[in-house]
Amino acid sequence: MTSLLRPILPAGRRPMVARCLMSTVAHSPAALGLVMPPWFGATPAHSSRPAVPAPPLRPKTDGALDSSMPPGFTAHVAHLDTFKLPERVTGTAGDRAMGKALVGAWRRDGIVQIAMNDDHRRLWENARAASQRFFKRPHHEKAKCVDAQSYAGYIASGEEITDGIADYSEIFTITKDLGPTDYRVRAKWPCHGPCPWPDSGMKEAMTLYNEALGREGERLLQLIEMGLDVAPGSLTRYTRDGWHHTRVLRFPPRNGTNGKGKAGRGIGSHTDYGLLVIAAQDEVGGLFVRRPNKEEKFANWKASAAGLKEDANDWLYVPPVEGVHTVILGDMMQYLTNNYLTATPHKVGLNTRERFSYAYFHEPSFQAVIKPLEEGCGGMRPDVEKEDEGIHYGKHFTNMFVRNYPDRITTEQLMAEDRYGMLDDEELRTMGTPPAAC
Repeated sequence: MTSLLRPILPAGRRPMVARCLMSTVAHSPAALGLVMPPWFGATPAHSSRPAVPAPPLRPKTDGALDSSMPPGFTAHVAHLDTFKLPERVTGTAGDRAMGKALVGAWRRDGIVQIAMNDDHRRLWENARAASQRFFKRPHHEKAKCVDAQSYAGYIASGEEITDGIADYSEIFTITKDLGPTDYRVRAKWPCHGPCPWPDSGMKEAMTLYNEALGREGERLLQLIEMGLDVAPGSLTRYTRDGWHHTRVLRFPPRNGTNGKGKAGRGIGSHTDYGLLVIAAQDEVGGLFVRRPNKEEKFANWKASAAGLKEDANDWLYVPPVEGVHTVILGDMMQYLTNNYLTATPHKVGLNTRERFSYAYFHEPSFQAVIKPLEEGCGGMRPDVEKEDEGIHYGKHFTNMFVRNYPDRITTEQLMAEDRYGMLDDEELRTMGTPPAAC
C-alpha cells in the first residue's frame, strides 16, 4: 500500500506526520486525510474544484511557517500534501488511488510535494554544493560557459526577461548534452548542441541528479495517467527521448542586485512550458504560486501568460520544507488534458539572503506533436476545430527561449542562419526520425 503524508513542517519544528493508507475503494477527501482542521477559519478559494475542499491556509501572522517569506510580500502560507511515491508503478489499487489523489491536489492547489528518498537527498546536496561553487566563480569565468547552438549554460542576473522586465535570477541551464557528431547537431537543428560545463565535477553531480529526477518524472506521469482515467502511455508516449532540461538558480539578496530589474522581484509571474517541473529549494524562501481558478483563462502557447496578476492578493507562499521536491504543472499538461489540469502560475521574491534552487523540467520529445486527450480528464474534450493541428513541442520551447533571451548569441545565430524555419520541417515533427541525409 502506498501512503500520503500530511505536510512536513520546516526544519527546526518538530515534525508531526500522520500517515494515511490509501483505500482501495474509498477516495473521498476524508479518506485521504484532506480535511481542514476545525481551528482554521479559512474558506476555500473560488476555483473549479468545489468537490475537493481546499487545505488550510496559515494566516500571515503564523510566524512559525511564514518566517522565511521574503520581506515586502503579503500572502497566506500554502499547506500542501506530501506524497511518497512507490519505487515502481505497477497499476495496483494503491497506485490508482495515489494517481487520483495527486490529480485532485493539483486541481486544488496547483502544486504538490514529493518526499525525497535517501538517494535523492544525497544527490540534491551534491548538486546544490556544485551550484554554489559555480556561482562563486568570477563573472568572466561563468560568462565563458555559453553555447551558441543550444540555450545551455550561464545566464547572468538581469539577462532573462519576463513580461518585458529583467529578472534577477542567475542561472545555469542544462539542456540535452549533444556532441558535434550527433546527427541533430550536424544538421543544425535549432536549440541542439552541447552543454558548456565549467568542470567535470559539476557535470557529474548534475547529470546524476537529473537522471534520478527523470525516473521520478516518469513515475509521476504513469500515476497521472491513472488519475486521469486514460490509457497507459497516453502521456509517457510523448517523453521517449524527452527534451528534459534543468535550470540551476541563484537569487541574490534583495539588497545585493545590479539594479536592472524590479525591486524585490526574483522572477516575474509566469507559467512553464512543458509537462512537469520538479524542484528543490534550500532553506531560504522565495516561491509563490496561484491556485487554479475556473474564472481565470489563459493559454501560454497562444499568448504569453507572463506577468499575469503578478500583483494580485491571492498568491500562496510555498515555504521551504526539508527533504521534499515540489512539483508544478506546465503548459503542455494543460493542453493535453483540455484544461482539466492547468499550468501553475508562479513567481519568486528576493529574500534577505541569497537563495539556491534547482528546477528540473520533465518534457516531451523536441519532435513531439502533442494532441489533446480524447478520453478521461473528467469528461472535458478538446475544441477540435481550433486545436486539430496540435502543438509542436520543439517550436513551443524555442518560442519561449527566444522570447526570454532576445539578445543571447543563441537567438541571434538561430535567426541569422534561419534555423527557426526548420521547425516546420517534417523530420523535426516526427518522433525518432533522423534527417533523411543521415
